This record gives sequence, C-alpha cells and structure tokens, in this order.
Amino acid sequence: MSLHEIQSRMFAAVIQPLTDSEQMQLRTQDGKSMHEVAAEFIKPNDRLSSFERLEIYNRQYWFRVLASLEEDFPGLRAVVGPRRFERLCKAYLVECPSQSFTMRNLGSRLESWLQSHPEWIQPKAALALDMVRLERAETEAFDGAAEPVFESADLRTTDPDPQFRLQPYLQLLRFRYPVDDLLVAIKKDNPENARVSSAISEIHKRAQMHSVARQKRQPICLAVHRVDYSVYFKRLEPEAFAFLTALREGKSLSVALQLVFRKTDDQTELLGVVTNWFENWSKLGWFCRPTFANQKSISVRRQS
Repeated sequence: MSLHEIQSRMFAAVIQPLTDSEQMQLRTQDGKSMHEVAAEFIKPNDRLSSFERLEIYNRQYWFRVLASLEEDFPGLRAVVGPRRFERLCKAYLVECPSQSFTMRNLGSRLESWLQSHPEWIQPKAALALDMVRLERAETEAFDGAAEPVFESADLRTTDPDPQFRLQPYLQLLRFRYPVDDLLVAIKKDNPENARVSSAISEIHKRAQMHSVARQKRQPICLAVHRVDYSVYFKRLEPEAFAFLTALREGKSLSVALQLVFRKTDDQTELLGVVTNWFENWSKLGWFCRPTFANQKSISVRRQS
C-alpha cells in the first residue's frame, strides 16, 4: 500500500461521524467492518487494537473541529440554539470536512452551505446568515493580509484623478440586522476563560436568547477592521460605504465621488464630508501605501 493510499484511507476513517455516544462507528458508510479497515493500515500494540488506535484519531478530529466552530461562531450558536447548532455543525462537517492546515478556514464554506440547507436556520434564516457573515468577517479581519500603511509622505504625486487601495483585511458588509451589537452582547455574556456556576451560565444563556428573539430588521453598513491585533466594528453611513466600495473596486476618486454624490450640488459640503472621511480612515490605517506599479497615486489637491 502506497503512502498516498494510507493517507487517503486514514482521512476517510478519521472524518467519519461518531456514534451518538461519541465512539467510532463499527462500520463504514458502505458497510465494511471498521475493525477490518483499521487493521489494513494500523498495527495494534500491547495495549490497543488497530480499531482502538484509529478511534483515538477519529474522536479527537471531531472534538477539535466542533470546538473550533463553536469558538468561531458563538453568534450563530445563540441564534439557532446550542443543540441545533451542534447538529448543524456535524451535518456541515460531513459535507464540508476540513481541507486546510489551519482551523481558521474550517467555517469558510458555512454561509454557502447554510444557504443550500436553510432548514437548519429557520425561522431566523436572515438573521443567522447575517451573523455567519459577520463572524467570518471577524476571522478575515483578524489575520488577513496587510500592506504598508499610507502616510503623509506619500502625498507627492500630481495625478489629477488618483486611485486609493484599501487594506486587504478590511471587510465591508451590508446587513439586514444590527448583528454587530448583538454579537458584542453575546460575547460579553460569554467571557473567555470565565469560571461561573451553572446557574449563572444558564442566566446568561437565557439573556442571549431573549436578546436574539427581540432582534428587528435594521439595515446597517459595517466595516470590520483591526487595530493593534484587535478586531473592531465600525458602522458607516450608506454614502461612506458606497464610496469605500467603489474605491475597493478600483474606481478613481472622481468616479467614486460621482457615483455616490451625483445628486449633491453643494460642493463645500461635499468637500467637508469627504475630508472628514479621509482623515478618519487614514488614522485607522485603511489605505495602502501607493506602489510604483500603480501610477495613479495620491495627490494633495484631490485629498484636501
């Protein structure tokens, strides 16, 4: 048996769902004995059979991936409830097992999977999908790529219509619900490493569910970003969101302004609004330093 064959069989066995009692299945999905399957590529030792040795990896895989999803999606867990969340995660992992060396990618397909399996998130499907998008955005913002930050020394070109590049980790999203406030409240009720009694824990859980039940539609525009390795949510006005989105799509400054402010005649007011935006966003480090390859850089005249 080649190394590739051993790895393939091992992976297929490890990702097989556990029994209700969290033990390894006695048979594969096509009816083969797991004792016989394990013996094909794992040797027993003086304490454990081939089956028992394989079972250790099978159980640890599932304990680890389920714990990872619970850690990454506490908001979704609060929306659908802990029991349904666990069943949802198991069903998701059966169809979308781990395919990456890093656990941060484990939930990358969860939103699209839920869109194909809405029965898991009814009757709060819209709220649940918003929450999943926000929690994935947190992950992307936390460890997404970053480029050198735009600085005042970069204001040296005379391009009349510059382009601005946004940091890769910056996430721009529209939501149907105010899930930013909801997620902050949920995490506040679940402090990491807190040692609380079961009674207090139940009070926190009930408070979360009441908070979720009270959620009403309130469209928001949100930027998810990081500062000093901490992730933050920043609500944006619809015009600011549209402006940043246009810049991210590669639109020049003049085109982005026209798209967002086509109905605005007061140039003085427009100048003040855009100036405030750029001052704030620059302090947060949202703009990348211009590269030599990008000839459309930043002009002092256009930013002021």
